[in-house]
Amino acid sequence: MQIKGEERRMKKKAYGVAMVIQVIMASTVILSKAAFDRGLSPFVYIFYRLAAASLFLTPLAILLERRSAPPMSFRLLAKMFLYALLGNTVSLSLYNVSLKYTSAAVASAMSNSIPVITFFLSLLMRMEVIKLRSSSGMAKTAGITLCLAGALVIALYAGRSLSPLSRHRVLAGHGDKRQVSEHVSRGMWITGTFLMLLACVAWALWIIFQGMLLKEYPNKLLATLIQCLFGMIQSCVVAVVVERDRPSRWKLGLDVSLLAVVYSGIVGTGVCLYLQTWCVGMKGPVFLAMWNPLSLLLTVLCSSLLGETVHLGRQAF
Repeated sequence: MQIKGEERRMKKKAYGVAMVIQVIMASTVILSKAAFDRGLSPFVYIFYRLAAASLFLTPLAILLERRSAPPMSFRLLAKMFLYALLGNTVSLSLYNVSLKYTSAAVASAMSNSIPVITFFLSLLMRMEVIKLRSSSGMAKTAGITLCLAGALVIALYAGRSLSPLSRHRVLAGHGDKRQVSEHVSRGMWITGTFLMLLACVAWALWIIFQGMLLKEYPNKLLATLIQCLFGMIQSCVVAVVVERDRPSRWKLGLDVSLLAVVYSGIVGTGVCLYLQTWCVGMKGPVFLAMWNPLSLLLTVLCSSLLGETVHLGRQAF
């Protein structure tokens, strides 16, 4: 009875953890967008981000898990390599490239498709069941339809702009020559939006695979660290290939780019990935995905407070 009571308390904590995850994700998106606006390469950024996360998690894993770490087979390592490729390298690459050509608000809005994608993939894998004739089944179907419609609206609808709550742009000065233009072409905006959607598909798959991984290897800290290490190696190869003729893109100054790397590496990746893995283990992948709309509200509010212009849908051209 005591064990069951403790398990129920831990599952209740998952609600608070899910909210913290969304706060971290919203702040990471805003800082990342600011760094890209100042000229930081999205591919170099991913490598630095995962390297910072690995440096943060490695001493913790050595300190806390050096004696209790369960054995790991080559087959399990291969799975983690593929999961890191999907959730870190592919997902973050698509996400950051698309973020460069859209906005922080659009990035968070597109993340609302993750619950739909996660639920649909869970149905295909028989991890979830939907009864169309029941009230819950109809509600789920309506929710899926609304989320997909919202994603299409974000990609295609030219909405009005909301004036920022603050006139002073905190994270990127207007005089910075490397800052991207407030307006991008229609093709780039739509392409960026659909790249964001592909990133959401990759991330939804990663969430589902984490649930499967934890059943095979329940050590959450080591599972997170190993995937970060694999992702760091993979993203380094990608960054070297993409930026091979531009060594200056690897330099970090004492500005928002360095802040974005440190924060996104330690908090946005190291802490957040561990919390996500823990949350999936407690409540399942669909529960975690359902909290993504909170990130949109936080991102829109913070972007406006920091002087960004928020667009309802894509920008008007």
